Amino acid sequence: MKKNRLLAISLILIVSTFLFGCQKEENSSDKKISVVTSFYPMYEFAQQVGGERADVTLMVSAGEDAHHYEPSAKDVARVNEADVFVYSSEEMEHWVDSLLKTTENDKLVVARTADGVDSGHDHGEHEHDHGDHEHDAQLEGGENVEIHGVADHYHTGDIVKLTAELEGNVDYEHWHWYTRANADEEWVTVPNQGGPQFEYEATGESFEVQAVLFDDAHNEYAKSAPVEIVINDHGHDHDDEADDHEHGHEAKNDDSHDHEHGEEQSHNHGHGAEEEDHEHGNGAEAGSIEIVGRADHYHTGDVVTLVAELKEEVDYEHWHWYTRTSEDEEWEVVSGQGSDHFEYKTTGESFEVKAVLFDDDHQTFVESEPIAIVIDDHENHDPHIWLDPVLAQEQVKVIRDAFIEADPDGKEVYQKNAEAFINELQALHEEYEAALKDAKERVFVVQHQAFGYLAKRYDLEQIAVGGLSTEVEPSPSRIAEIGELVEEYGVPVIYYQQGANSAIAKTVANETGTKTAILYDLEVLSKELQEKDLGYVEAMRENLKSLQLSVQ
Repeated sequence: MKKNRLLAISLILIVSTFLFGCQKEENSSDKKISVVTSFYPMYEFAQQVGGERADVTLMVSAGEDAHHYEPSAKDVARVNEADVFVYSSEEMEHWVDSLLKTTENDKLVVARTADGVDSGHDHGEHEHDHGDHEHDAQLEGGENVEIHGVADHYHTGDIVKLTAELEGNVDYEHWHWYTRANADEEWVTVPNQGGPQFEYEATGESFEVQAVLFDDAHNEYAKSAPVEIVINDHGHDHDDEADDHEHGHEAKNDDSHDHEHGEEQSHNHGHGAEEEDHEHGNGAEAGSIEIVGRADHYHTGDVVTLVAELKEEVDYEHWHWYTRTSEDEEWEVVSGQGSDHFEYKTTGESFEVKAVLFDDDHQTFVESEPIAIVIDDHENHDPHIWLDPVLAQEQVKVIRDAFIEADPDGKEVYQKNAEAFINELQALHEEYEAALKDAKERVFVVQHQAFGYLAKRYDLEQIAVGGLSTEVEPSPSRIAEIGELVEEYGVPVIYYQQGANSAIAKTVANETGTKTAILYDLEVLSKELQEKDLGYVEAMRENLKSLQLSVQ
């Protein structure tokens, strides 16, 4: 009896151990790996590979910009608990390095999907850049531009008026003007100076100026030698001389600086200092101006178009705009910006800008809070790898391998899912090839330069009209410039990333004789994507339909 009882207990223990082991194995197979992804394309690619075996979350949520996202403490905590972190590249998500440095997760597998993809590939043969300027270029015309109209000296606040004259006859009309403090400094583009005439309000320091003529391909054709503009206020304030310059040069007489106060033009409008510290005691509250029209980021050469909106009605109309490169620098007035509209061609540096409204006594009535204008050329690398369906396949493979490393038991699942999605991406690529291969017109014009990889893949030419806003209507001169570009290339459509149906986009279209259409750059999980329930492949098919309006 005792022997039988011991045998029964042994059998029960064996069966219990077996059942517990099976349950443990089942629970183990059901456990999902935790995956944190940076922004939308990485999120969808990871979902496609992981399927039901991965719990995939998105850091940069709907409407946020991946370029300038700043991870929160909650984000760091999520990555600390994750099995895999997926991102594209530091050119796109600049904050990843600092995120990973603060992460304490020894088991974390990091998938940098740009690995194996040449993110610095040269798209020069397929892009027409309307912003870059190299003074070292070998010029066809050499230094055969002369600058006329330079006076012996100027006073602070004078309008420097110059004319560039080219020796010889050419049809080129695209001029740029540049200034620098001295020969040790870099040349800086002067905004809103697109012809041979130069008008510039003198600040308190002498400087050099140079004129450069570009050919139709936007290569330097000829340039002038630098000329010095001497500012000499004779060691005293220039208060009483604003309208009485007997030195052979002209006083301020353009609309943006004609204050109709005669001898009361005693104010030096900033020019490196915040005049009267822009006090608000005699006017509206700080912050009662809102600046609208700012994009998430700009490229060098884009035109920043902003408008200052006053939250109350006043009769004052005298505006100044100021810029500075950092909080450690003094504010400098921007010449030629005398209204509530601001239009400024960017150089290679980010900066801050603010708008100031003056009353009839030219006292500060109200000023805006400073806003940052971010110039991000992605270190001359195009980060938009995912917009090429072929390179997107390489990104999917990186994610697949990372999942297998983190979860070897799921290898078969990840390989099967990745293969299915890669086949779908390959079919998408073949659709693009078939639709675009016989097109005669291969140029398309975009609001934002994001489609270099796509253009390269399908032998297209992307032209970026940088800085176009769907919030602020561009000036007549800016519309004329865009119209010339449209006429030159015969393009029927201007592509916007989003908001293509806005009233301002339609105004630009009407004025330039074009239509507008959407191209999704997929940087942001936008409301449009969510409302139309568009995934990556569906959005890219919509892009193909839109492109065929120009590429025919």
